[in-house]
Amino acid sequence: MFIDIDCAQEKKYNQNTYGDYFLSKRYPQSGDLIAVLSDGLGSGIKANILATMTATMLLKFVEAGADIKTACEVIMNSLPVCKVRKISYSTFSVAHCSEDGEVRIVEEGNPNFVYISGNNVVEPPYTVIDSDTFTNRHMRVYKLQLKLGDRLIFCSDGVTQAGLGSPELKLGLRRSGLIRFLLEKINDTPDISSSELAKFVVRVALNTEADRKAKDDTSCCVIYYREPRRALIFTGPPYHQEKDNEYAHEFYNSDAKKAICGGTTANLISRELNIPVYNNVRSVGKLPAVSQMEGVDLVTEGILTLTKTYEYLENGFNDKEKNAAYDLMQFLLSSDCIEFMVGAKLNQAHYDPNLPIEIEIRKNIIKKMAKILENKYIKKVTVRYI
Repeated sequence: MFIDIDCAQEKKYNQNTYGDYFLSKRYPQSGDLIAVLSDGLGSGIKANILATMTATMLLKFVEAGADIKTACEVIMNSLPVCKVRKISYSTFSVAHCSEDGEVRIVEEGNPNFVYISGNNVVEPPYTVIDSDTFTNRHMRVYKLQLKLGDRLIFCSDGVTQAGLGSPELKLGLRRSGLIRFLLEKINDTPDISSSELAKFVVRVALNTEADRKAKDDTSCCVIYYREPRRALIFTGPPYHQEKDNEYAHEFYNSDAKKAICGGTTANLISRELNIPVYNNVRSVGKLPAVSQMEGVDLVTEGILTLTKTYEYLENGFNDKEKNAAYDLMQFLLSSDCIEFMVGAKLNQAHYDPNLPIEIEIRKNIIKKMAKILENKYIKKVTVRYI
C-alpha cells in the first residue's frame, strides 16, 4: 500500500504568516512516514514560531529513536502555559504510519481526527495519558491497523470552529459537520486524492464563514492508504549499447505510466521496438515540443526539459504558456512511486559551450530532481543507472 499524504492551509484573515505548521517526512528504507500538525497559540508570527518549534521537536525526537508516545509526552509536559489565556502555547497531532497499515497516533489539544473506512466513520479506542506537569492537559494515544482505501483526516480548530457565532452555526462547523461533508465528498468521488480532499475541507471551512474569510488559521491533513501510482522515466542511452534492446523492452512492457526524456533515447526505443516516434514541429516557449509514441504517455527533449522541470519543482510554475517541462512536472506530481532509468553513456551535446552554463549533465539533474521529489513532494523515488 502507498501512503498518500498532503496538507492544505489558509492563514487567518489579515495575517502574513501561518499560525499552524505541518511537517512530514517519508523514510524510504523502512517505508515509514511521520506527520505532525501543530497549532500555535493565537495567530501570526508568534503562533508560527510556537507551532514550528513544536512540530520540529517532535519529528527530531522520533528520528532520534524515541518512541512516539514518549516523545509526545515530553513535549506535553514541557510546553508552557500562556499567563494571560491560561492555555498551552501550542497543540499537536502526530501520526507514525507504516506501509503495512500500522498507524500510531497521538493528539494533544487538536480536534479529534476522523477515521474513514469505506464510507463509514470509525471511532477507535484510545488511551489517555495525563500530564505530570499541568492539570487539565492530557493526550490521546491510538494504535490502528488500516487497510487499503482507509483515510485519516486531521485538522486544526480553524476547521471545526468555522462559522462560530453565526445564526446558522452558533457553535461552528464542529467535528460532526466536518464528518458530514467528508462522507458526502468521498461518496461522490471515492478515489479523491489526499491533496484534493484536504483542499476541499479548507474550502468548506472558508465557505462556512459569513464573509468567506478565515477567522483563524485553518489546516487539514489527509492520510490515504491506496494502491501506488507508478511512473517510469527513461532518459539517456545505456552505457552498453548491446543492451539497448533489453532495456527498451523492459521499459515498454512496464505497467507503470511511461515517459521518455531525450531525442536520442526516443530514437533508441523507436529503433529497437520498430515503433515510430512523431515529432511536433511547433514548440512552446524556448523548449522543444513534446512528441508522440504509441504506448508511451509522454515524450520530451532531454537535458533542457529536465533542467526546466527541476526549476518548476523547486520554485513553482510561473510561465504563461504550458510547455514540455510543465507536462513532465505534472506527470511526476501525479505519480507516487517514480523510477528513473538513466543511461550512463555520455552525450557530447551536453558539453557544447554554446549551451547555457546552468545546464548540468544528466546524472546531476536527475539526482537533484529525485531529492526534491522525495523531500518536498513526499514521493518514493528510485534512480537506476544503466
